[in-house]
Amino acid sequence: MSYTKENKSEAKALEDFEAVVARAIKKVGARKENELCKYIPMTTGGYMHHFTLKKMKRREPKELATLIEKFILSPTAPSSVSPKQRAPRGSRKKKDYPHLNRTQIEQMIALARNANAKEILALLTPKKSLTSLKKELIQSIRQERVEETLWESYVEAVFAHS
Repeated sequence: MSYTKENKSEAKALEDFEAVVARAIKKVGARKENELCKYIPMTTGGYMHHFTLKKMKRREPKELATLIEKFILSPTAPSSVSPKQRAPRGSRKKKDYPHLNRTQIEQMIALARNANAKEILALLTPKKSLTSLKKELIQSIRQERVEETLWESYVEAVFAHS
């Protein structure tokens, strides 16, 4: 099997790339190739993600070698890049609505019942299981009380169950 000039140049380029990576790993005292990411800044802020490093290694090794040369091998003491600022945990929660405790929710349910606001009642009351609805319905019948909302929620639960 004979190599063409193109294959030889590709092999040489790969060899050169591997040598650049090995020198960079040795210079920063890293154990793995992925640790080089912390020394390569990105335009979006922070340092290079290890997935980006792997992708560039496969698709654009010359460009990655240039970045390694520029940020790791050229400086006398390469500095690690601070990580990209991320949103704190829980920041995606909606802040428009107040957080209510159990007693406040029960007070709102009582107000909604007095105002006969069925939509609000449906939003505030938690969905009950079919068995708990059966128990409450039987209990209301024994106490000779008629609760339309309880019956409606029982019917909805039966339809949802089937």
